[in-house]
Amino acid sequence: MALKQYNPTTPSQRGLVLIDRSALYKGRPVKALTEGKTKSGGRNNKGHVTSRGIAGGHKQRYRIIDFKRRLWDVEGTVERIEYDPNRTAFIALVNYGEIEGKANVAYILAPQRLNVGDKVIAGKKTDVKPGNAMELGQVPVGTIVHNVEMKPGKGGQISRSAGTYVQVVGRDKGMVIVRLNSGEQRYIHATCMATIGAVSNPDNQNQNLGKAGRNRWKGIRPLTRGVAKNPVDHPHGGGEGRTSGGRHPVTPWGKPTKGARTRHNKATDKMIIRSRHAKKKG
Repeated sequence: MALKQYNPTTPSQRGLVLIDRSALYKGRPVKALTEGKTKSGGRNNKGHVTSRGIAGGHKQRYRIIDFKRRLWDVEGTVERIEYDPNRTAFIALVNYGEIEGKANVAYILAPQRLNVGDKVIAGKKTDVKPGNAMELGQVPVGTIVHNVEMKPGKGGQISRSAGTYVQVVGRDKGMVIVRLNSGEQRYIHATCMATIGAVSNPDNQNQNLGKAGRNRWKGIRPLTRGVAKNPVDHPHGGGEGRTSGGRHPVTPWGKPTKGARTRHNKATDKMIIRSRHAKKKG
């Protein structure tokens, strides 16, 4: 997909850069593959705000995505590529034909270079083509994949956002070594599923929304800087005149907010070969 730029006819149009979605399907999603989505406004069951910056936004229906790809050895045809308001990637509607007397369709994450009419299949070992899914242990070394499982049968968890991918870099005793976009290298069990290719819509990061209102449409509210608050409301608050905080950046609750390690999972530490925090030489 290409980017769309606009003539500066208004202040909000100046600098506006959006994704050109003209090639996507323009109708409604398959109703049986959607469900209602309630909005909490960032509030818990007591009405207290527990997640700041959330409220409003356009109404959305959640599209049920097949992250597991466990319908093995059944070839499906891509009927259309659709926009999904719940994620940055595009989704593809796959028709598997009639199974046990009823039509079987499913949404999957659309990889790059997957087009309408293409055939996709999932199985233990398949052709290395965008949209095909197979076990990581069967994927050739050097291949780029996405929607990677971390536990067999749990469904894809890694690399589901627009433009992301994981590279298979080796194998070792029933495990597969993969390199993530962050630079982290880790082991994943060889029977975990992964889909060939990188996720669609790589230009998502190059958008410029142009005005605050577009963020409000997404359900994202403004964020007040800590240094603009009073000391009772934020550790950076107060001071005579304009200040820069006077300490290392922290959250409103005093936790370090830039670069502090937050990972505390000893059970899976052994799966990480190279941390994403490892300093690059040179």
